Amino acid sequence: MPETGQATRSRAQRDAMTGTRIRERRMMLGLRQSDLARRVEISPSYLNLIEHNRRRIGGKLLVDLAGALSVDISALTHGAEAEQLDQLSEAAVAGAAAAPELERVEEFLGRFPGWARLVGLQQRQISHLQRQIDSMADRLSHDPALSGALHDVLSKVTAIQSTATILAETGDLDPEWQEKFIANLSVDSTELAARSAALMGYLDGSAETELSLATPHEELEAYLADTGFHLPLLEAGGAPQAQLSAVKEALSSPAARDLALEYFTRYQSDARQMPLAELQEVLAQTGPDPAKIAAQFGTDLAAAMRRLASLPPEPGQPGLGLVICDGSGALILRKSTDGFVIPRFGTGCAFWPLYRALSQPGRALRDRVSQSGDGDRASLAYAISMPVPPMVFDGRQPMEATMLLVPEAALPSPALEQDRFLAIGATCRSCQIEPCSARRDASVLRESF
Repeated sequence: MPETGQATRSRAQRDAMTGTRIRERRMMLGLRQSDLARRVEISPSYLNLIEHNRRRIGGKLLVDLAGALSVDISALTHGAEAEQLDQLSEAAVAGAAAAPELERVEEFLGRFPGWARLVGLQQRQISHLQRQIDSMADRLSHDPALSGALHDVLSKVTAIQSTATILAETGDLDPEWQEKFIANLSVDSTELAARSAALMGYLDGSAETELSLATPHEELEAYLADTGFHLPLLEAGGAPQAQLSAVKEALSSPAARDLALEYFTRYQSDARQMPLAELQEVLAQTGPDPAKIAAQFGTDLAAAMRRLASLPPEPGQPGLGLVICDGSGALILRKSTDGFVIPRFGTGCAFWPLYRALSQPGRALRDRVSQSGDGDRASLAYAISMPVPPMVFDGRQPMEATMLLVPEAALPSPALEQDRFLAIGATCRSCQIEPCSARRDASVLRESF
């Protein structure tokens, strides 16, 4: 932000505020004006003029005052850090309508340092939020993908409104046509919910548009998504370091490469326990059931879930999804699948089996789930929470929960009763399920549609 003439004058006045700093330091030490004057061998009246910035001082007197107050001379001549003064001056210029006394900004900082820090912090936050708003406004104007997503949502809203108007205003509608309109209304409503959830996911995916760099976890997930979470080099017995060397250009940050090496090491271990050719033979007999896979290869359920999610994609077959969270519930790995939206930021729905598993370590859970209460797009969700190796005695043992998502279209036959499913959401903001005892935020869909 360019400096105004008023802000420039404030900077020029800083050196003239030495008296204010002397007074504040004296009062902080509990010294009377007469006591300090006696120590530096001047009259109390002269010190009073100095403290009210009516006399400029320097040389020996300034040295004597600094010594008597037990501070460095620079603390009296320069005062608080320039950064804080800059923030206060910026806040004053931005809020010029309130007529702040900019010429007293340093006095304010000296007398009320806590309040000054608060104002400075708020100014930084306001500036950051303003940049985000500007960035989002620019994106709303120029992002073709967002424009297309909004158009899809509005188109479905218009279609639903038209159908609802016909049903409401046509009293003698033929039963056959009435049934068709109701069916269309159901289909359009389902598509609207899905497109709205997708739009929310897209907005979540770039809420920090000001920061073009992804987090280390996002860098790794983006690379894995490009590979379908299947790594042929490790399947063939390659070393994790060799895999890392092959992808260094895709992972720009050292932190992302460290996470990738941990992932590749675990992937290699899972692949050695469950070789791909043998795994595919077992799958042909059992289907994607992690409990049967774990029993067949003598491994744990979490490893079996990770291994199933790393299978090479097959044309025409929906891929399996995977979500892993740490003991705090933070999502540390996401692999999406058809019919199940995984938020990019924050946590998911509190009723995901993933989170229920955290409260029941070692217990294998399975639910037939649907994110919009739509049984036609249900998935089987397998979840378990286990300690993160290596195991330790008498120490804090971190936990990790893993959830495998198997779309019902990928199952050879129904595994659970088709009339039973657990209705869950992706995030509270895009969930229409009401009432919900675990809701943290109001749904944008509830108010709008």
